[in-house]
Amino acid sequence: MPAVAETRSLSQEMGGNYATVRAALEFITERWRDQPSLEEIAERTSISPMHLQRVFHRWAGLTPKQFLQAITLDHARELLRNSASVLDTTFEVGLSGPARLHDLFVVHEAMTPGVYRARGRGLTIRWGLHASPFGQALVMITEHGLAGLAFADPGEEAAALADMSSRWPHADYVEDRAATEPYCARIFDPGRWSAQSPLRIVLIGTDFEVRVWETLLAIPLGRATTYSDIAAHLGKPSAARAVGSAVGRNPVSFVVPCHRVLGKTGALCGYHWGLTRKRAILGWEAGVSGTATD
Repeated sequence: MPAVAETRSLSQEMGGNYATVRAALEFITERWRDQPSLEEIAERTSISPMHLQRVFHRWAGLTPKQFLQAITLDHARELLRNSASVLDTTFEVGLSGPARLHDLFVVHEAMTPGVYRARGRGLTIRWGLHASPFGQALVMITEHGLAGLAFADPGEEAAALADMSSRWPHADYVEDRAATEPYCARIFDPGRWSAQSPLRIVLIGTDFEVRVWETLLAIPLGRATTYSDIAAHLGKPSAARAVGSAVGRNPVSFVVPCHRVLGKTGALCGYHWGLTRKRAILGWEAGVSGTATD
């Protein structure tokens, strides 16, 4: 197993900011019905309200009040109500082809079934750990493009790397932060999402998993859908549980937006990299898309 890279000062700074935001998110999750004030949230994070406001806005691009609105369960249910026909609309207008652009302006291709069955044998995967708005991001690339994106809390970097490499155990892994850094930089910077220079990703999984992941790419920024809706679109209405398993095995987190899939009631169901991080991503996207209001 390749050794985990030492984090740099920027990574430590971003990780510190995420740790503060994470504490705030956990408090908001516990108390969202009470709509806690900035002062109450700051007390939980052990920093001043002014400092929390600055860190939060720098991290998420919106205020704690807007973020609170964005990640309450009521907001999640509203997303679900508004997105009942998201997949229907998307597919009806012909946005389901292999070169479809979604909000990250992604083009994707699927590796051949043989590569998946070989569990990555003959495939070279370059990897690196980088700072991101959601903690440490493990970025994995092949000659075809981005193949993996995972997240890790402090001290869990090795576990994240082991989890991801176990998906393709026979691949050759090479630590190469210089190669993976440009991918991380453009993934988390909305200013660099460009249709003229799309991000190329490669999906490595079973035929069914790839079909589910391709469907996830049809969910627009700031919207959501359900496992059962995805199953219906795949022509397998009774396969919601299988869809859930495939969503959970999505190897390209954030870019392939599995965080936009909710339970049938609008609840924020399980997320491989933690429910707090799922709430954080949904709130961040609300700020980017403008669905959060003052």
